Amino acid sequence: MLDVESLQQRLREFAADRGWESHQNPKNLAMAMVVEAAELVEIFQWLTPEQAQHLDDDPSRQEHLGEEIADVLFYLLSIADRCGIDLAAVIERKLALNALKYPVSSASR
Repeated sequence: MLDVESLQQRLREFAADRGWESHQNPKNLAMAMVVEAAELVEIFQWLTPEQAQHLDDDPSRQEHLGEEIADVLFYLLSIADRCGIDLAAVIERKLALNALKYPVSSASR
């Protein structure tokens, strides 16, 4: 299981050890996250949906995918940390809101 608070602490320490704290404001972190998200999207560029579904057939591509997902997650965790966002609480709230907005009874199957 992912320990979000521990990971956020490790990311804080990683940045502090390198003197990056002054650059790690929410605006810069959000911009960096978008760059990493673009690198994530680039992995899927020009693939068919079927090819994208089977990246696990190529271990090096799957490893690259995992690294880009981790980069995006690191920035998301850092943004939440810097902004005092309780991720568990906001995720639960958003899931509840989405359940109201998109009830099972209206799902097309």
